[in-house]
Amino acid sequence: MRRTDKSSALHARAQTLLPGGVDSPVRAFLAVGGAPPFVERGLGASLWDADGNRYIDYFGSWGPMILGHAFPPVVAAIQSAAERSASFGASTASEAELAALVREAYPAVEMLRFVSSGTEATMSAIRVARAFTGRKYFIKFEGCYHGHADGFLVKAGSGVATFGIAGSAGVPEEIAHWTLALPFNDLGAVEEAFAAHPGEIAAVIVEPVVGNMGCVPPAPGYLRGLRAITERASALLIFDEVMTGFRLAFGGAQELYGVEADMTTLGKIVGGGLPCGVFGGRLDIMRMLAPLGPVYQAGTLSGNPLAMAAGLATVGYLREHRAQVYPRLEALSAAVADGVASEAARAGVPVTTNRVGAMWTWFFTEEPVTDFGSASTSDTAAFGRFHRAMLDAGVWLPPSQYEAAFLGTAHSDADIKETIEAAGKAFAAFRAAG
Repeated sequence: MRRTDKSSALHARAQTLLPGGVDSPVRAFLAVGGAPPFVERGLGASLWDADGNRYIDYFGSWGPMILGHAFPPVVAAIQSAAERSASFGASTASEAELAALVREAYPAVEMLRFVSSGTEATMSAIRVARAFTGRKYFIKFEGCYHGHADGFLVKAGSGVATFGIAGSAGVPEEIAHWTLALPFNDLGAVEEAFAAHPGEIAAVIVEPVVGNMGCVPPAPGYLRGLRAITERASALLIFDEVMTGFRLAFGGAQELYGVEADMTTLGKIVGGGLPCGVFGGRLDIMRMLAPLGPVYQAGTLSGNPLAMAAGLATVGYLREHRAQVYPRLEALSAAVADGVASEAARAGVPVTTNRVGAMWTWFFTEEPVTDFGSASTSDTAAFGRFHRAMLDAGVWLPPSQYEAAFLGTAHSDADIKETIEAAGKAFAAFRAAG
């Protein structure tokens, strides 16, 4: 039986100091029920909480732990950097070194800038796109989450979807007005938006594989269609690869699907688990940034030496070992995603599985999931019961139906087997309960 006393006490204390006891809403477990475990340490594919319970980790700090927790080369790199100081607020050689690795993976990113989060990356990309085009509107897609900047919190996914918040309080209508939120995987809707706003749309921003309404892949030809539409309208195409970058392939979704964006945002893996984000693109676009151009963007901790060190160790490892890393991620992900889906089918529990590489979601619905509307047909109460059963069995899934699951190279065949067996027992309990 899983022990919870210490985590419950820690959560109770945190609730007196932090809103909901958390610093990011989904961590509160309100979407799945129960008190969240408080983590003490991680190693490889495992987490241990304050009560000593071990869990197989399938959210991996929401993506960046592609090589596992406390990966020795990353730990060594951070320790070495920390010995020289945690921060300078001045330039270091490691920034350009990591930038060169990113550009090698993403040839379309001719110039880039480091920031400290995915939200900073996406909001900065939109500002640059507006300046470059001289236009104000931008298109995003329902269920896609690009961070918590005001203009993005319009029909957003992830935590906003989890909590049923209609956008967010505190976002002025005057800002939301410039965001056109359209259904994902519907090129016709994009064509109509450009026809309705000729010469007014600066950019289209999209998660090429959505991870923030659960994993939803692009329909065949969808990304190429977006590329063609934006080129025809002289608008910019921005791929938000904060989740997909370096995860679906060394060159992310752009390598996987063979479509290049004008601008790209990255995060998660680039910092090796430390706070880091990237926005970059064509030279003529990025030269709009100060000190070269009129677009102001700055960050005291941008290019932080600890994050650069962790990123160099992580991305460098992926570069050198990509021939082994990505086939292994594909095999492990297929095994766990399909294995759990088979257990659901055996128990007669309606589950639709979406997977692209090492990210996937089990949707508790019989419907194919291709956009936010179809994702919303999921039985979130059933997902909550499944999540609690798996957590009790030592398997930690993302605590929301609308979050993609991830694994890394540290997961073992034994982890996959244990996960499938736990799912089989959970689904059998579903059947017994009627």
